[in-house]
Amino acid sequence: MKLLDRRNFLQAGAAAALSLHQPIAFCAPRSQVWTFDNLQRIGARPVTLEGQPKLVPSPWGNAVAFDGQHDALFIDHHPLAGATTFTFEAVFRPDGGAFEQRWFHLQSNEGSTRIMFEIRVVRDEWYLDAFMLGPGYNKALAAPEKRFPTGRWYHVAQTYDGARYRSYVNAELQTEASMPFKAQGAGRTSIGTRINRASYFNGAVREARFTHAPLSVSEFSLP
Repeated sequence: MKLLDRRNFLQAGAAAALSLHQPIAFCAPRSQVWTFDNLQRIGARPVTLEGQPKLVPSPWGNAVAFDGQHDALFIDHHPLAGATTFTFEAVFRPDGGAFEQRWFHLQSNEGSTRIMFEIRVVRDEWYLDAFMLGPGYNKALAAPEKRFPTGRWYHVAQTYDGARYRSYVNAELQTEASMPFKAQGAGRTSIGTRINRASYFNGAVREARFTHAPLSVSEFSLP
């Protein structure tokens, strides 16, 4: 159903229910937005810095830049903890460098359970690697043939709808797979490196959004 048609449908249903004096409950997806425009608090949560990440301009305001060697941010929160379905989006600029860069890591306190954004860099191009691991599931979504130039801003997303795990670059599907998934527990997040301080990121991050629901492409927060 198109977005406009769905809105009309909901409005018609609301009017009908009101005419019958029935209460209506609208349940918007639960989301958090993290804007990387400072080095003190992200998503209203305190940040621990390592190395010398710095603020740089982006088309939408400040972003945080990482040097690919030592720079990282750590936040004591797993924003998708408890989600049985989800959408994880980010706006970032990869600037080349090492082949493997694990630049956004959501880590549960339950062992190695995690959800990640990674990239693979091939000369002056990159491709997306979305990854999640937990009890009974272990899946990387990567399409090495779908490469993009470094030094530009991109929107990336990964979604899980209860059956299918999908990854996107600029709202274009990269790859997908069927897999089981169990909600992850509370934990923490690293940006600019893997949680164990490996595979550092060379580039910048402007924004991330975490939604406890599988959004459609039309609902992504594109820049």
